Amino acid sequence: MKLNFNNTIKTLFFATAMFTQIGCSSSSDVTDPPVTPPVTPPVTVTNDVDFWLTKSDQTVLLAKQNTTLGFNTAYNLYANIEVSDAQKYQTIDGFGYTLTGGSADVINQLNASKKAALLQELFGTSETSIGVSYLRISIGASDLNASPFTYDDIPTGDTDLDLAKFSLDKDKMGVIALLKEIVAINPKILIVATPWSAPLWMKDKNSFVGGKLQAQYYDVYAKYFVKYIQLMKAEGIIIDAVTPQNEPLHDGNNPSMYMAAADQANFIKTNLGPAFKAAGITTKIIIYDHNCDNANYPKEILADVAAYAFIDGSAFHLYAGDISALSTVYNAYPAKNVYFTEQYTSSTSDFGGDLKWHTKNIVIGSMRNWSKNALEWNLANNGAFAPHTDGGCTICKGALTVTSTDSYQRNVAYYIIAHASKFVPMGSVRIGSNISGNLQTAAFLTPTGSKVLIVENDGTANEIFNIKFNGKWVTTSLDGGSVGTYTWK
Repeated sequence: MKLNFNNTIKTLFFATAMFTQIGCSSSSDVTDPPVTPPVTPPVTVTNDVDFWLTKSDQTVLLAKQNTTLGFNTAYNLYANIEVSDAQKYQTIDGFGYTLTGGSADVINQLNASKKAALLQELFGTSETSIGVSYLRISIGASDLNASPFTYDDIPTGDTDLDLAKFSLDKDKMGVIALLKEIVAINPKILIVATPWSAPLWMKDKNSFVGGKLQAQYYDVYAKYFVKYIQLMKAEGIIIDAVTPQNEPLHDGNNPSMYMAAADQANFIKTNLGPAFKAAGITTKIIIYDHNCDNANYPKEILADVAAYAFIDGSAFHLYAGDISALSTVYNAYPAKNVYFTEQYTSSTSDFGGDLKWHTKNIVIGSMRNWSKNALEWNLANNGAFAPHTDGGCTICKGALTVTSTDSYQRNVAYYIIAHASKFVPMGSVRIGSNISGNLQTAAFLTPTGSKVLIVENDGTANEIFNIKFNGKWVTTSLDGGSVGTYTWK
């Protein structure tokens, strides 16, 4: 049989065309079921980590960020900050400032409603509060009072061995009145008190500036501390700790007093410690209270076995030396605590520089070197950086500047402390976290089980990084010079 090839091709083409036409027909008698694409469930990204930010250029100030940070396991090449609650270090007492006499004066000048709102902001527990949990105060005047005084000032040549003239009156309307309001807001706040000078009649120099405590007055000076603690308690103010002398190696301030390590050890073991014991006082005795350039001072006192028995720990400032001095002393005497009690921000420095340096050294640095607290210096002053004594600090800038009876401004020290105090309450424990390049870190576990990570970008450029916890991580970033606090359950 002979096939006609051309006719066969035509037939196939016709059949194909008809099939296509039928398949594409839109007539009512030809219907194909619609093609339904597979259903993909929506991807829900939950926010697991809250992020609070302060930028060095002040465009963002302790502001909660509207970001979604969800833990995941998606691989990336960014640096890791690994937080581990299996590594536990010191328990934290708190973060705060020194409530100087000058601070109390300017805060008390605010009208009643403004002052009440400020105290709630500083010491309350609401979402808008920063939760300051630790204060330092002076026994008598510091150099940030309007003038120097002690609680037993008498005419030159007189003595008061029975402390019959002892009186808190010069602080009644200032620091004490304000502390009562603060304690009403936060009854658990911790207070460390320190003298800048003993009464002049106890010193070998009739001057508030410099001089030494005479050995013949060691016993009465110990009773001076006892009476102070007892009378403050009667006012409703519990003193958690004292240091025997502010900056004992700096005798040029007004007021000030020189106290060598050997003298401080003798005073504690022979007089102050036994006086506290006899009076049933449990207030802690913390030694040194001066710069990180002289770790030998507290070590010398702690090496004295009799003094050691009365001592809770050592306190430091960082106007000289390195913050690692806290670890040097802690490692030598690990049964004793270390504290960080003072650092000022200057009227001559800039916000960004102070934010970086103080967060890195005072907050993160002290925590990573075993400190139980971190305190910036003056809580508040006026626009002229006053009050202060004649010869006292003229450039110490408060965390707050009170500008009128109805207004105040928040300065860099406010934000330095707030990035910790708002999120790390008393009783938190420092946990493991690594430093990665420019990213300085300290991490904490709070009493309610929250994790807190403070990060300071010590560089100049934005850095992207992971916060890794329990095998998962979130990816975030910080501009150079910025500080972030991250919290999660």
